[in-house]
Amino acid sequence: MSDEPQPQQPNPGWAPKEPQAAGKGQTQEPGAPGAPDASGKAKKPKRPKRTGWRRLIPTWRIVLSTVVVGLLLIVGGFFLGYHLVQIPPANALATKQSNVYLYADGSVLARDGEVNRESVGLARISKDAQHAVLAAEDRDFYTESAIDPGAMVRAGWNTATGKGKQSGSTITQQYVKNYYLGQEQTVTRKVKEFFISIKLDREKNKSEILEGYLNTSFFGRGAYGIQAAAQAYFGVDAKDLTAAQGAYLASLLNAPSQYDVVAHPENKPAAEARWNYVMNGMADKGWISASERAAAKFPKPKQSTISTNMSGQRGYVVNIVKKYLIDNGIVDEEELGRGGYRITTTLQKDKQDAFVKAVDDKLMSQLDTKERKVDTYVRAGGASVDPKTGKVVAMYNGIDYVKQYTPNAVRRDFQVGSTFKPFVFTSAVENHSETQDGRTINPNTRYDGTSERPVQGWSGGRYAPENEDHRDYGNVTVREATDKSINAVYAQMAVDVGSDKVKQTAIDLGLSKNTPELTPSPSIALGVATASPLDMAEAYATIANHGRHSTYTLVEKVTKDGKQEVDLPERREHQAVSREAADTTTSVLRSVVQNGTATAAQAAGRPAAGKTGTAEEDTAAWFAGYTPDLATVVAVMGQDPKTAAHKSLYGATGLARINGGGAPAEIWSQYTRNALEDEPVTDFDLQLQSGADVTAPPTGDSSDEPGDGDESGSSDPDDRSTGDEEGTDTPGDSGSSTPPGDSGGTETGPPSTGGGTPGTGSPSTEPGPTGGGDSGGDDSSNGGTGPGDGDTTGAGGGDSDTTAGTIAGIPVTPRRQ
Repeated sequence: MSDEPQPQQPNPGWAPKEPQAAGKGQTQEPGAPGAPDASGKAKKPKRPKRTGWRRLIPTWRIVLSTVVVGLLLIVGGFFLGYHLVQIPPANALATKQSNVYLYADGSVLARDGEVNRESVGLARISKDAQHAVLAAEDRDFYTESAIDPGAMVRAGWNTATGKGKQSGSTITQQYVKNYYLGQEQTVTRKVKEFFISIKLDREKNKSEILEGYLNTSFFGRGAYGIQAAAQAYFGVDAKDLTAAQGAYLASLLNAPSQYDVVAHPENKPAAEARWNYVMNGMADKGWISASERAAAKFPKPKQSTISTNMSGQRGYVVNIVKKYLIDNGIVDEEELGRGGYRITTTLQKDKQDAFVKAVDDKLMSQLDTKERKVDTYVRAGGASVDPKTGKVVAMYNGIDYVKQYTPNAVRRDFQVGSTFKPFVFTSAVENHSETQDGRTINPNTRYDGTSERPVQGWSGGRYAPENEDHRDYGNVTVREATDKSINAVYAQMAVDVGSDKVKQTAIDLGLSKNTPELTPSPSIALGVATASPLDMAEAYATIANHGRHSTYTLVEKVTKDGKQEVDLPERREHQAVSREAADTTTSVLRSVVQNGTATAAQAAGRPAAGKTGTAEEDTAAWFAGYTPDLATVVAVMGQDPKTAAHKSLYGATGLARINGGGAPAEIWSQYTRNALEDEPVTDFDLQLQSGADVTAPPTGDSSDEPGDGDESGSSDPDDRSTGDEEGTDTPGDSGSSTPPGDSGGTETGPPSTGGGTPGTGSPSTEPGPTGGGDSGGDDSSNGGTGPGDGDTTGAGGGDSDTTAGTIAGIPVTPRRQ
């Protein structure tokens, strides 16, 4: 054996660290990359590891696995849910409880325990009504499946992105919700609804499902089911419903309370739009012909007939409180309809009774509906608010809910007239406004009170409102202009302040930004806006509360089933306008009661401030007033009981006119005196604008007569010093006493009565409805072209030779005070 070292066999899997050059005769070790395997084929190299951002991207294997597993879970979950969720028995709607409404002291105000429902077969429901509901809710009902996933996703997306809550439900799903489940918006309920709908679609035919839906849906007015709804709104059976009537009932499904045009005439445009949508859908589907669609007219529902447990003020209050609960998201409408709620209101029984008695004594007892047709038009509405809390303590809505369905305290379709003027002055002080020639506006600022004087500084066109009875006043102070309600002065002041600022101040004080006709223009000062008495009471309460605003509330407490307390909105209060602006306005409005158009309010026997107002054509007369403890607004309105058209009140109660200083102020006085009977008398604590603490002497050449007939109440201006005044003596006043800056002594003698005896309420200088010189102070350059039946939104009705001017090219009529 040679001593030379012998070559060693390499171990399996070993490879040299340095690769050898090709052609050296080296062979690859088994198992090395690229080395042949046992079959002689070369092995593929290993995939390099992914680094960096590539590690974040799932591979196709992971994606495929996830999709497969997800599909298996969905399919498995579907079959599991389908077998676990069973069709339950019907819910307890048939045994629903009543809701109990209480006064603030806990005494029962009303119960709404009746269930108004009558189930009928599909054969007893007219085809037109059936088709109308399908056109409104689910036009492809007969051809689609029980659920519509696309609509559900779309509705969920719209809700999540703030486009409004949408159900995305088919009629089958809605029926399941109505009949088997509840109205709660939860994931569990929606899941149950999903599976029950699928099962129900397999077990019942479409006609059975539609029949169940029509018999369980809520249509408002307490009506469950289309048969009850047909009777409640049109006094007919469901089998006799026309296409137009059916379309109206179908529209109610979208918003039962809001689209009742009898209860809420201000919502008629929205109801008509929904009705047109339904009718057009019926025509598109071929359920009615094009000629039938063209000939169809919006139907007028009948007045509601309510059982006697809703008579008097009870029915009004119940409906107003219901709307308050729904609008504020406290209780869902359908859930409230199912009952079981105990609702304590803010209304105080003694004050509520006092309000009703005051209206009966000062207005209703003076009517003679058999001898005077105009007396059949008379309506009254009012609201009373605690300024410190914003609580509504009393309301008056009408003589009887069973006889007059529309709630007059909350309706927004009559002009507020000159009760709006204090908002203009408040805005002037709040914004430190100046006249066109640079003088700061305060109670002593002088303006030209000439009737039909064109306003200066307004770029929207000529506007020259007339004063009451075309009376000229010459150079007058703001305080005098407020006492006499001089239109020319306040229209100019609105321009000086900026009508947009005036509008914002009114909203800040409490008017809704959606108040009809609340538009920035000089006419805003004359009260063309149609706010409700409750709106106005809220705004005047803010002034009474030194500019601090509390959103009004009607509800103290709500419980469900006697134990579960429902959360109420948090009470919000803020300084809407400065105390200086509010208190200076109060100072001016005290003068109106002591020296101006509202002397009848002195009969309350307390320090009081307020303003009278009259809508154009004398279709409404207002008094808005307050003491330190109570803000109350009273309106007397004219409405035809058959057509619901606004009507002039010339000659009502036997007087030439119904003015704010007449019945409204008298009602206010009696109510306020009795409502506060057990309360100590408190005076206003005012912090006035600089310069407002000294009262300028009255203008020598101005008329001492108040600007409208509102001074014609039963309180004699000569008797102003009968103990109804308050405060310290003010120079120039004979017997009255006021704190510094108040207006109690601005006149050296009582104002003239204008030729009549105040106690009679009928000054001889005022014309009747056909008076030749003036037909209501509403004349415009196109006088006589507007409605002649007291329509507050029209022009004309008076002399055609007066010039009211235009705004942006549109004729605008002057309004009464």
